[in-house]
Amino acid sequence: MSTMKKSHLFYLTLIVLLDFGRVSAQTTRPDAERKLAHDIYKEFVEIQSGFTTGATTPVAEAAAARLRAAGFPESDIFVGGAVPKKSNIVVRYHGTGALKPVLLLAHIDVVEAKREDWSMDPFQLNERDGFFYGRGTGDDKAQAALWIANLLQYKKEGFKPDRDIIVALTADEEGGGPYNGVAWLLKNHRDLIDSEFALNEGGWGESAGGKKISNDLQVSEKYVVNFRLEVRNKGGHSSMPVADNAIYRLAAALQRLSNFGFPLKTNEVTAAYFQQMAKIESGPMKEDLARVGKGSQEAMQRVAAASPAWNATLRTTCVATLLEGGHAMNALPQLATATVNCRVLPEDSVEYVQTTLRKVVADDQVEVKLLGEPAPGPASAQRPDVLAAVSRATEALWPGVPVVPIMVMGATDGKALRIAGIPTYGVQGIFFDRDDIRFHGRDERVAVQSFYEGQAFLYDLVKTLSKTTPVAQAAAHNGRFYSPQQN
Repeated sequence: MSTMKKSHLFYLTLIVLLDFGRVSAQTTRPDAERKLAHDIYKEFVEIQSGFTTGATTPVAEAAAARLRAAGFPESDIFVGGAVPKKSNIVVRYHGTGALKPVLLLAHIDVVEAKREDWSMDPFQLNERDGFFYGRGTGDDKAQAALWIANLLQYKKEGFKPDRDIIVALTADEEGGGPYNGVAWLLKNHRDLIDSEFALNEGGWGESAGGKKISNDLQVSEKYVVNFRLEVRNKGGHSSMPVADNAIYRLAAALQRLSNFGFPLKTNEVTAAYFQQMAKIESGPMKEDLARVGKGSQEAMQRVAAASPAWNATLRTTCVATLLEGGHAMNALPQLATATVNCRVLPEDSVEYVQTTLRKVVADDQVEVKLLGEPAPGPASAQRPDVLAAVSRATEALWPGVPVVPIMVMGATDGKALRIAGIPTYGVQGIFFDRDDIRFHGRDERVAVQSFYEGQAFLYDLVKTLSKTTPVAQAAAHNGRFYSPQQN
């Protein structure tokens, strides 16, 4: 099928689906449903599930207890993981089987948080000044709580979807490694989560100055590559210093890295993103955003300088995150190392990044070692039924707010699912101020109103995607989805 015909099918299907069966959604769900979502949220946030100091198993067991109490049979609930502390929970809500299942994914581990770094206890759900504060409130226990709360509501209503709805709350998205829940499930229990497509974190609503800008739908993501910069030296007594110092060599290499930027460029997803942003923005960057979408290097330079997020969207980035050096206060260092964390565009290879770093370091005594076995993941096809359902639910709650497909700068478990052949879409309907996103940081927070609006958004979105319509079936026939990879 030609590109023009594919694009025509995509937009025609989108228009028809948007008009088919319009519903008017409330801004938030009824009081009882909001209370249930709040109570689950509070319970999840207040369980410490950091990679080293906590465990995900208590979160999984708390969710399982609520599901059992609501009447879910034991045969539809699975709790297990790579080790006893790192359990996942998978629950299946049965439909008619007319469509293949949909997977609703969220991770229940969190980045570590120290009490002394925060202005409050990070492992209490604090409500202040219109925000919920706590570690994991945004990444990713809000979505985990909302998936469970809405699933309980579907069962209470007796909702009969045309596909099974699978909810998986997983371990160690943040920590990764052998305990990663999605990787473990794909390897050991693929049947539990096998699905036509998945919804996950990675896309959220962008706001600025109190105004909702866009509801972002993540269809691709960067991948993570870590390197260890290592300098070894014979050392000696600190009373007799020499010019060849391992720490100085490493510091000089890191200084060169700090002054370097990978080439600016767009791919099909990010070019489309900047073209959409040009239609939304009204400030001085509007024309430059449009030019970026058309490939202007000069405009890319200005746009990258204007926003760390836009800079990260336009290039591979590498940054030093950990340092180690020396073995005694009175000895010249024999070893100095730095961990460099790279967020790599899907089209850039590991070999290209490593070769580039060696050129930037420009010192054969600074070894650049690859850590782990990273791999890029494909983009998810921009399915008309998914985009139409997200647009429909968005318009019902926030009229006039566009849905914009994006490549997320960070990393999610969606990459592993995409590699395994399960297209994954990052979408939450929870809005964050684009200049004050606190994931992984101090005093992480989510606006109270946005949390409850996200509940209503996801409730409607999953219902829409779980029912068959003649138009949706036509769009899905033989996998005829518009995809930038097929152009």
